[in-house]
Amino acid sequence: MVIIIGAGPIGLATGIQLKRRNIPFRIIEKGCLVNSLFNYPTNMTFFSTSDRLEIGDVPFISHGAKPTRSEALEYYRRVSESFELPINLYETVLSVEGEDGDFSIKTDKDEYRASKIVVATGFYGSANMMNVPGEDLAKVKHYYDEPHPYAWQKVLVVGGGNSAVDAALECYRANAEVTMAIRYEGIKPSVKYWVKPDIENRIKNEEVQAYFNSTIKEITEHTVVLNTPEGEVTIENDFVLAMTGYHPNYDLMEKLGIELTEDEKCMPVYEENSLETKRAGMYVAGVVCGGMDTSRLFIENSRVHADQIAEHIEKRLKK
Repeated sequence: MVIIIGAGPIGLATGIQLKRRNIPFRIIEKGCLVNSLFNYPTNMTFFSTSDRLEIGDVPFISHGAKPTRSEALEYYRRVSESFELPINLYETVLSVEGEDGDFSIKTDKDEYRASKIVVATGFYGSANMMNVPGEDLAKVKHYYDEPHPYAWQKVLVVGGGNSAVDAALECYRANAEVTMAIRYEGIKPSVKYWVKPDIENRIKNEEVQAYFNSTIKEITEHTVVLNTPEGEVTIENDFVLAMTGYHPNYDLMEKLGIELTEDEKCMPVYEENSLETKRAGMYVAGVVCGGMDTSRLFIENSRVHADQIAEHIEKRLKK
């Protein structure tokens, strides 16, 4: 038995490759199916064309040139059903004991035995915190879904990347009073080329207020205090959308005994061809392999991990 932790696209793809090799497995996911994609903004459109998101050789046909979030959710549901993948949803892995060939996995619902473990937990499950007073208030959101709840509200969007820009523009068009706090001197160059001029024009026309080279000092029930180059600025505020990025589930990797690199990328240490970590019998797959270097791996270029891991496990089990 192989336990796959994470039911994202790469976790599902790994399950498919194991099934094709008649290797028993089970996928355990702490949230819903493809939980990271589910937490994307409701109206999001992918950068890539649908064919680059395909797994298991199942065609992904989208209505437009690039698929939407809802199309992707439907696609991965259909693939999971088609291959009859054994998936436990809303079940959290708490600990893993034992060694290669005989692991004991404890979750909040059950216990399992496995010969191998694949960690495919992505990096979108844990938000980067600002660590400022008031961040725990209910009005602070680290995931943005849709603009409707923010209509006619005073909304502060923190960040200058794609997620922040999308949230700011959608909320602005839903009649929210939008302010942006951006720690850089401008909108990030990596923002989608068809969106970047839009937000820059909204800022230039003062339809969206932007504070550059600025950070949050404190959040209260009705205000936010910003540190700006001109000094502290207090603004009235109803909601804070903290689009500050995300990171891998390092707490889980620590519990699993996965060694990490000692640099700013904080990547799991693994063998390049097999993706086996320093803990024998335990593998990493998908974007989690990139650690904090979130611009290196995506669904599109990490799908190959599924075949690499399944092939390596098959060879090991035959010994």
